[in-house]
Amino acid sequence: MEEACALPSFFFTFFILIISNNAIDTTITKTHFVTDGNTIVSSSGTFELGFFTPRADSKNRYVGIWYKKISTGTVVWVANRETPIPDKSGVLKIIDPGILVLVNGFNQTVWFTNSSISAQNPVARLLDSGNLVVNDEKNPETEHLLLWQSFDYPGDTFLPGMKLGKNFVTGKEWYLSSWKSKVDPSQGGYTYRLDLRRYPQLVLSKGSTEQFRSGPWNGVRFSGPHLRPNPFYKYGVVFKNDEVYYTYELINSSVVSRFVLNPNGIGERSTWIDRTHGWMLYLTVPQDTCDSYKLCGPYGVCNVDKSPVCGCLSDKFVPKDPKNWDMTDWSSGCVRMTPLDCHNDGFVKFSGIKMPDTRQSWYNTTMTLEECREVCLKNCSCTAYTNLDVRGSGSGCLLWFHDLIDLRVFTDNGLNIYIRMASSDLGKIHIWTLQDSTDQQVVYHSKKRTIIIVSLALFSGMLLFALSLAFYVWQKKKKLHLKKEERMDHNSGQLYPNKNQKEDLELPFFDLATIVDSTNNFSIYNKIGEGGFGPVYKGILGGGQEIAVKRLSEYSTQGPNEFKNEVICIAKLQHRNLVKLLGCCIQGEEKMLIYEYMPNKSLDYFIFDQTQRTLLDWPKRFQIINGIARGLLYLHQDSRLRIIHRDLKASNILLDIGMNPKISDFGMARSFGGNEMAGNTKRVVGTYGYMSPEYALDGLFSVKSDAFSFGVLVLEIMSGKRNRGFYHPDHHLNLLGHAWILYKEDRSMELIDESLRDSCDLFEVLRSIHVGLLCVQQHPEDRPSMSTVVLMLGSEGVLPRPKQPGFFTERNLLEADCSSSKGTINSVNEMTISMLHAR
Repeated sequence: MEEACALPSFFFTFFILIISNNAIDTTITKTHFVTDGNTIVSSSGTFELGFFTPRADSKNRYVGIWYKKISTGTVVWVANRETPIPDKSGVLKIIDPGILVLVNGFNQTVWFTNSSISAQNPVARLLDSGNLVVNDEKNPETEHLLLWQSFDYPGDTFLPGMKLGKNFVTGKEWYLSSWKSKVDPSQGGYTYRLDLRRYPQLVLSKGSTEQFRSGPWNGVRFSGPHLRPNPFYKYGVVFKNDEVYYTYELINSSVVSRFVLNPNGIGERSTWIDRTHGWMLYLTVPQDTCDSYKLCGPYGVCNVDKSPVCGCLSDKFVPKDPKNWDMTDWSSGCVRMTPLDCHNDGFVKFSGIKMPDTRQSWYNTTMTLEECREVCLKNCSCTAYTNLDVRGSGSGCLLWFHDLIDLRVFTDNGLNIYIRMASSDLGKIHIWTLQDSTDQQVVYHSKKRTIIIVSLALFSGMLLFALSLAFYVWQKKKKLHLKKEERMDHNSGQLYPNKNQKEDLELPFFDLATIVDSTNNFSIYNKIGEGGFGPVYKGILGGGQEIAVKRLSEYSTQGPNEFKNEVICIAKLQHRNLVKLLGCCIQGEEKMLIYEYMPNKSLDYFIFDQTQRTLLDWPKRFQIINGIARGLLYLHQDSRLRIIHRDLKASNILLDIGMNPKISDFGMARSFGGNEMAGNTKRVVGTYGYMSPEYALDGLFSVKSDAFSFGVLVLEIMSGKRNRGFYHPDHHLNLLGHAWILYKEDRSMELIDESLRDSCDLFEVLRSIHVGLLCVQQHPEDRPSMSTVVLMLGSEGVLPRPKQPGFFTERNLLEADCSSSKGTINSVNEMTISMLHAR
């Protein structure tokens, strides 16, 4: 009897062990793979990853993620969408330096990921959000950094926490793409993305043809009739310096909700119902006929409750092509009965319509509605305006130019738009809305203008006197201000014109309209970077010349002083290794610098990226090192003004089409006359990891502090590693300390980037490392001048042995400075810093 009981007990224990082993399969490591037939599961069992076949009569196998707790096994993400494996031989594994690889039975790579960060112990883990992430499990420096994640590569499904938008630093765009069919996960013909060519709006497209548009984001929702506050999920558009994206999260974690772009080009929001064991459709886009993009043409309005559905915006518009309009071809839209004359126009407030397409728009986040109206009125191409953000009493300004497209009735949106009308049309206006006709409020019309003119006539004498008095006071203040600025302010560390610098800078001035036109109204798609000064945009002038426009941001850590400083420093500098300033634009609050465009971005884009660094072989890197050295030599010795840059770093080295380096960003530079070569300041400006010890701690700067920054750059170019944040398992030194140890042990070759092994010149490589270490020595008197550096790099003479580097241990400058009670540090985006030292 006991033996009879023992057999079932053994099988029960064996079954429990099988379940236990399956339960712990939550990760992929270098020793634990996923083979066809096995899976990994998220910690709570919500999602599962493994191999699947989308149709019963096919042998094609895909790696996918699906809901585990839902009986239908709904797939939410597919890795190898375009490259299925024709049998069950597939293996998904992780290899150094943190790359997921899918191989077939012949060990051929079918699909793989990439990463710009190396990991010692890479691990892939499926999260309860449905996100497959790769990080470094045992490295405390990088365990919280994502090497790769599936959420960055969406398929047809939009899950909570995912993004639709773009990262402007990496250029990565997140968007949905449909399956080709219900049983073929390869990319179909439809996409759903956050369109950022102007102000953000969601757009569904078939190929390059728009099918549906959500309307612009207004701070609460998109201004179309679909997305509204609901009890299931909350959503929003997130604006950051480096990225803009749309996302959502569930209000109740027990609810399962997803958005899918199906193969027919319909976006479906569904919620899982346990009672019926099925998905309940919550909403779709497009939803009805009026969701068809620009169905009624310019100034046409679609109303699904009317027949025909299309009509003109008001009785002041008529169909452009009456014959085809009557035959239900509304694509040509409507035209004004009275043309605009620019100078006597006004605005009419319209409510209850979806906001027009924003691809011919401009926006400002700080303007009031009245300021918005004034700007629109002065621009003859501006046809409408509204508040950018409708929260509270409203804020910001959104302007439309040219024709208004893709309008539809949306009577419960509570939004107002002010549309430009000819002065003769500013009387009683009948709007084509849900009702047969309504009278709309005229915001600005001739009667109001007449009252203003009369008032001005009555008080003209008083106004003239007040204006004259104000002008006199302004002139006096201006003269005092100019006298004050004709001095070098040693306390601030900024450069102001002295008597020898009053001569005409001969710098071209660009008008705002030219710059706005060249950058497509500062389109987000034209944005190529962001720094302490503000965003940088690519522009194309009328003659085809490409430019880079650096626009002073209202949130900039730099201001008018730095703007003026950069103009003065670089206006008359001419050197092949300095970026060329073409001119500036100053109009109202707008301040912009216009530079030659550098198509290859900045040095950090290449040397710190796992993929891009392979494009810089040793000859190119040596060319860059020499070019930076010659540019600094020109600044320190050969230019009309002796200039110390004070913020030399990889991101401030731009690369032209031939990969020639150009030193940029002179907002923090200091200039000297005569034989002056050094100075001191209470305001320390620069970037962690590049600043010399005497400058960071005591505010002492000289040509030797630039030499220190150059030395850091050289070692970063050689190694492909950043000085700040450098990690090595054998010690806690930064890159400078690591390079010094290797040099002392005659192992300097171990420092160089692996991608240089096949192209490097051994003598040039070792000499460059040696020069770099000489430049980063602790004491400034030990460092070579840039003239000596240029000579060292180009000769074969014996070099002195470098001494200990400055800041060669991994330090926290913030704690070090606070502990000395010298002052405070203000760090901006962990990049450029300003330190104020009390005296």
